Amino acid sequence: MTERTVPATLADLEQRAEAARERPGYGQDALVVCDRLVRIFTAEGVEVQALQGLDLLIGHGELTALVGASGSGKSTLLNILAGLDVPTAGAARVGGHDLLAMDAASRLRYRREVVGFVRQETSRNLLPYLTAEQNVLLPMQLAGGRTRRRERTARARELLDLLGVGHCRDRLPRHMSGGEQQRTAIAVALANSPSLLLADEPTGELDSSGTEQVLASLRTANEELGTTVVVVTHDAAVASSVRRAIAVRNGRAASEVVLRSEVDEHGAERVVTQEYATVDRAGRLQLPRGFTETLGIAERVRLALRPDHIAVHPDRVADRPDRITDRPDGSGDD
Repeated sequence: MTERTVPATLADLEQRAEAARERPGYGQDALVVCDRLVRIFTAEGVEVQALQGLDLLIGHGELTALVGASGSGKSTLLNILAGLDVPTAGAARVGGHDLLAMDAASRLRYRREVVGFVRQETSRNLLPYLTAEQNVLLPMQLAGGRTRRRERTARARELLDLLGVGHCRDRLPRHMSGGEQQRTAIAVALANSPSLLLADEPTGELDSSGTEQVLASLRTANEELGTTVVVVTHDAAVASSVRRAIAVRNGRAASEVVLRSEVDEHGAERVVTQEYATVDRAGRLQLPRGFTETLGIAERVRLALRPDHIAVHPDRVADRPDRITDRPDGSGDD
């Protein structure tokens, strides 16, 4: 007698998924962990949900870009990771620091020691009456500790030289180009050796030359100092220069573009780009707009579980029975 396998019901699958979600250790090896993150703003009695249950993991040493349209939630996410804003619900951790549980003193210490932040506006990153070297020295002085002045000065000069702005050491910001100011701002953000460097549209006010210089500085911070870097951008050139670009849409991570190196049979190395749709911890998936518009998907879809994939069909069974069939044997038009 042939043994027959009974297919899992939808309830069975949901129960298994829930059990998997509740397993301990989610993101335990990651530096940045966002778990069903929610941020709601209220203005004049109207609630705006900037983050809608966002899930995100970023590993140690990654160079990652967050991309998305204005209002997608990417800058809100960056402000939460920077300790400048507090989420409404969910969980957010950076290097083991619980961003929801910190008091004012620990939050200040977190911003000084764990995370560095570079803003889009060059004028907001540097104090105009201090030289480049003095700007880099300032966060080290504020952090206190037993570091001697000579050691702090050596650290400041080392960072400025590493980022290609050593020649600006004694200049005030007004005597530097926009690109030089932003590279100095990166040095300021790296002064206390943070685990995470955040940059919010750091090339938004720069020309193509300044943009490339700033990107090179971010790569240097990542590769030579081992700093994890997260960049918010709408610039395609910036997004394409990193190994991982995460698209944020409607307050959730919607898709990822990952660049990886492969070696072919002749030993030649090439970079392969692969785009993925992301599935959050609640099992939600955002279909790309181009796909939904092409297939006329509006309100709902039909799903069919296959041995190695899930088939997604437009809800048009009555209109196109020749294209959409689910046979008892599990086959059909995929």
